[in-house]
Amino acid sequence: MVKDILSQSEQRMQKSLDSLRHELTKIRTGRAHPSLLDHITVDYYGSDVPLSQVANISAEDARTLNITPWEKPMVQAIEKAILKSDLGLNPAAAGNVIRVPVPALTEERRRDLVKVVKNEAEGARVAIRNIRRDANAELKTLEKDKKISEDELRRSEESVQKLTDKYIKEVEVIFEKKEKDLMAI
Repeated sequence: MVKDILSQSEQRMQKSLDSLRHELTKIRTGRAHPSLLDHITVDYYGSDVPLSQVANISAEDARTLNITPWEKPMVQAIEKAILKSDLGLNPAAAGNVIRVPVPALTEERRRDLVKVVKNEAEGARVAIRNIRRDANAELKTLEKDKKISEDELRRSEESVQKLTDKYIKEVEVIFEKKEKDLMAI
C-alpha cells in the first residue's frame, strides 16, 4: 500500500515536471525553433488543426523558420494564424513557402519572459507540494485505520519528502536553464 502511494506520487510529480517543460517550450528565446509554433492552430476546411498537421516546419537558420504547407491554398490561412498568435511574429509568403523571421528579444522583453518562466516554475512547485500533501494525507489515513504503524508512517513521510525535494530541485534546474537561455544574447 505504501509503495503504491509513493509510486503514484512520483508519477504525478513527473507529470508536473513534464507539463512545466512543455509550457516552457512555448516561451521563445530569440532562436528559431519549430516547437515555437506548436500551439498554433490553423483553420483547415472549417476545423482548427495544429499547424504541424498541415505543413512542414523547419529552422532555416538561427533566426528564420520555414513553413511549407502541403496544400497551396493553406498559405494564407497559415499566415493569418501566425499573425493572430501572441508570438508577435510577421510571416512572409514567397510562393509555396512561408518564411518567419524571429526578431531578437529586447532586454525588457527578456525580463518579462523570465517573470513568466518564474511563475510557471512556481506553479510546478505548488503542484508538487500538493502531491506531497495528498500522499501524506493518504498515509495518515492508513495509520489511523491501523494498516501501518507510526514508525512506518514516519519513514513513509520521509520518503515522500525526499521525493518532493528531488522534484523541486529539478524544477529549479529547469528554471535556471531557461532563464540562462532567455538572458543570453
